[in-house]
Amino acid sequence: MVKAASSEKHKDKARAATAKPAAYGEDIDLGAYVSSTEEQPYQADPSKFPAGAKKRMLEAGIILDDPSQRAGTFIQMDNAPVHSSVSQEGVEVMAVSQALEKYDWLSDYWWQAVAVDTDKYTANIELNRRNGYFIRALPGYKTIYPVQTCLYLEKARLAQNVHNIIIAEENSELHIITGCTTASNEEAGLHLGVSEFYIKKGAKVTFTMIHSWNPEVAVRPRTGVMVEENGLFLSNYVLTKPVRSLQMYPTARCVGENSVVRFNSILVAAQGSSLDVGSRTILDAKGAKTEIISRAITTGGSIVARGYIEGNAPDVKGHLECRGLILMGEGIIHAIPELKGTLAGIDLSHEAAVGKIAEEEVEYLMARGLTRSEATATIVRGFLRVDIEGLPPLLSAELQRAIEASEEDLM
Repeated sequence: MVKAASSEKHKDKARAATAKPAAYGEDIDLGAYVSSTEEQPYQADPSKFPAGAKKRMLEAGIILDDPSQRAGTFIQMDNAPVHSSVSQEGVEVMAVSQALEKYDWLSDYWWQAVAVDTDKYTANIELNRRNGYFIRALPGYKTIYPVQTCLYLEKARLAQNVHNIIIAEENSELHIITGCTTASNEEAGLHLGVSEFYIKKGAKVTFTMIHSWNPEVAVRPRTGVMVEENGLFLSNYVLTKPVRSLQMYPTARCVGENSVVRFNSILVAAQGSSLDVGSRTILDAKGAKTEIISRAITTGGSIVARGYIEGNAPDVKGHLECRGLILMGEGIIHAIPELKGTLAGIDLSHEAAVGKIAEEEVEYLMARGLTRSEATATIVRGFLRVDIEGLPPLLSAELQRAIEASEEDLM
């Protein structure tokens, strides 16, 4: 009865928020998208997915033909889980619907890191539940290879609803790479996603997300993170392909002493793309630390790059850095760094810069034998490189591959 009452309470809040627009970004008309589609067949062997789907997934960092360097795999096509598997002890990967049936206690995590009534997008996810993934590292277990997940949008004009729960139990270590992509290069679609992360005492989670949508897709992820004592959450986000509209503002809360959060974002906005992307950390425990770093490039699109750090406990430290590069005259970058301190003894800082490639830098490299295009490519490559401390070698290689692919597109 308690579980049922809790669920109904969430639905009541969601119903009250069905018309509530997001605080930032374009307001998407949910009525313009269909909410259901045909059931997708389950595939026990991921290597047997259609070649076209595998190619699109590979562009988003998902390896299906040789998953030997993955601790587990989850794939959702449209709103149906079509594959889940685990290859390492101490790790659980399954559809969240399956996990809710298996574990009564999981309902206690539901909508705790993200509020169900945040806006009409979170409300829609609750009222039109479809699926998502559940990933859990058991106490003391450390993944050797990353878990990979793919959220694949196949049906045109579909609203894909996803609710994910990720739990790293005490002293565990979990590495995840998520790729999001579409079957079509031109069909419209909508991705709505909620991801709730729970990093327990002494646990570590690295989460690398690569978005490879198309110019007609709108994307509205909603992410919340709770980090306990001595826990670490390291987030890497890469968007280098065109997308119609993206708005996301993940929020991490350091609720345990000496907890650490790092956000790294690499954004490229092509002409016609509108990005409103930020990261927010609330430092609520003594000695907590955070670093938020973003690199933004526009080749004609619009980027709003937000960052927010709030210090509410003694001896907390936070740094926010946003750098933007305008490669085309019509591009727009609006950097909005924010710091809030509520007591003495905190250390928060920020720096932001938006500009163009300096002609003297191009001329310097050309004087050493590079062509103008080679010189420009070299500068862009250096701009996009972000030194990410603590990233496992395999994930670092995946991230670098995604960045190199973006360099080719830019040039």
